[in-house]
Amino acid sequence: MLREKLKQELDKLNEDQLKKIAEFIAFIEFQANLAQSSAPFWQRATPAERARDFREWVSQLPQTRVSLLDKAFSRDSIYEE
Repeated sequence: MLREKLKQELDKLNEDQLKKIAEFIAFIEFQANLAQSSAPFWQRATPAERARDFREWVSQLPQTRVSLLDKAFSRDSIYEE
């Protein structure tokens, strides 16, 4: 409904007015692109992109193969005796 009303209103405008409308639309699109590009990666990325980025980050970590002792995973090691 709104789309049709806007189309009707646009049909009534002269060339100069249409140029101003086109400039305004270009400005709005520019602002939208600027806002999206300045957003942090985690906000603009899809879940698949975030997962891929995380896997890439993990693959760059040092691979020392050193792990915690089994005792460190024990619940008893949390509490003092």
